[in-house]
Amino acid sequence: MSRAHTPDGLVIVDKPSGFTSHDVVAKMRGIAKTRRVGHAGTLDPMATGVLVLGVEKATKLLGHLALTEKEYLGTIRLGQDTLTDDAEGEITSSTDASGITRDAVDAGIAKLTGEIMQVPSKVSAIKINGVRSYKRAREGEEFEIPARPVTVSSFQVYDMREAQAEDGTKVVDLVVSVVCSSGTYIRALARDLGADLGVGGHLTALRRTRVGPYKLDKARTLDQLQEELTVMPIAEAAIAAFPRWDLDARRASLLANGVRLELPDEYGTGQPVAAFGPDGKLLALVEGKGGKAKSLAVFA
Repeated sequence: MSRAHTPDGLVIVDKPSGFTSHDVVAKMRGIAKTRRVGHAGTLDPMATGVLVLGVEKATKLLGHLALTEKEYLGTIRLGQDTLTDDAEGEITSSTDASGITRDAVDAGIAKLTGEIMQVPSKVSAIKINGVRSYKRAREGEEFEIPARPVTVSSFQVYDMREAQAEDGTKVVDLVVSVVCSSGTYIRALARDLGADLGVGGHLTALRRTRVGPYKLDKARTLDQLQEELTVMPIAEAAIAAFPRWDLDARRASLLANGVRLELPDEYGTGQPVAAFGPDGKLLALVEGKGGKAKSLAVFA
């Protein structure tokens, strides 16, 4: 595929388990025949599901898309802690969880719903004094990660079943769904729920079903993308994620030339706005500043 045939837009990938987000980006660079590929927020290697990639000019959208709400389906195992708060880490403690009731689970989940302070997993990409947390953890360093605010707008249990772990521990597996703000760690929710219930907990499976407006039904596996590169045009991607502001030819020309236009009050909500020209092309992503449209990313 030549550069002329590499379209600007988003690729919604159904990430396979075992791949890092960087692995997926590297694979997409080969499929799309371009180095200009990036992602809008990572997924842990164990997790599967929606990973939003930007190709060519659409990479400019990614930082703004990364801030959107996300939705997950997962399985939490109560009765065991692990080093990584998920199934990839070694088990650090085991406790019989067979006495845990649904009422206790619901009460624990209620404490983890809404605006909460969350301490990310130590084996995460959070930077502590410029060094990735997981690197410090692997080197055996003792350190603390400060709690930070996240929003869990929905945390629901669909199924609760008793099981027996490989070491014989009686555990309880919860099938859950979570809708949350960017930066929320689902494995930290599993850890904290287990800690609150006094038996420990970790995440055994995770599938991301939505990133902002982009859902699993639009996602394609890497094998499918290898067969046919499916790209959501940049204009369509912007319309799905941001309010649309249509400009006439004169104002479109002014905006494209760096002039800060008056931004109508209806768009002054603090979130990015997608500005379109009369030909339907995406001109820029802007935000309101002092009643004017300040360009965040220019595409014209």
